[in-house]
Amino acid sequence: MPRLFGITTKPEVSDDNQLVPIQAHGVKVISIGLLVDEDTPMVWRGPMVMSALTQLLREVEWAPLDVLVVDMPPGTGDTQLTMSQNVPLSGAVIVSTPQDLALLDARRGISMFERVHVPILGVVENMSYFVCPKCGERTEIFAHGGAKKEAEKQNVPFLGAIPLDMEIRELSDGGRPVVAAAPQSPHAQAYMAVARAVAAMLEPGGASARKAPLFVVEN
Repeated sequence: MPRLFGITTKPEVSDDNQLVPIQAHGVKVISIGLLVDEDTPMVWRGPMVMSALTQLLREVEWAPLDVLVVDMPPGTGDTQLTMSQNVPLSGAVIVSTPQDLALLDARRGISMFERVHVPILGVVENMSYFVCPKCGERTEIFAHGGAKKEAEKQNVPFLGAIPLDMEIRELSDGGRPVVAAAPQSPHAQAYMAVARAVAAMLEPGGASARKAPLFVVEN
């Protein structure tokens, strides 16, 4: 998160002993990456991860917020289980690349969240295709459409496809997300389409409006 948002400062502590999120590109951000050096490995056992997760959720001055997004690591381990059992989630967004090996993890993620009664807001296909900047030819490096087919198979919404593109990578590495640096570009519009689809489900009357607007992104 610090690299993606171009954040180089450490968060301050409020008078109430709460961490104050750093704002970048109109988004409040808190990450373990803001509290340790970039090269420091996080060699933590389960209880330490759970403690850190609890602190990031409950000991941060988040309010006021429109929505809180928690970016989760891949898998269906302690972190995901703790989130789903102890936090009133509005739902989960499953992100997967199109190939079968990645879809195995996506399938497990959907199954886990359904077992703990967390609604699946939908599935996103990342690195869906590559368009050559020189010749314009489209290449489906990791196959294509696998996440959409899996969403249909699991009877959950398909939220959209994000391309594999140099501009996204370069801007992200430079701390300038493509939706902020080039909001009118096709790549930014792909992200915005996904965001609008999720937002519609979180609005009053939407599929997941029954709880506070907090959801996890499971990569």
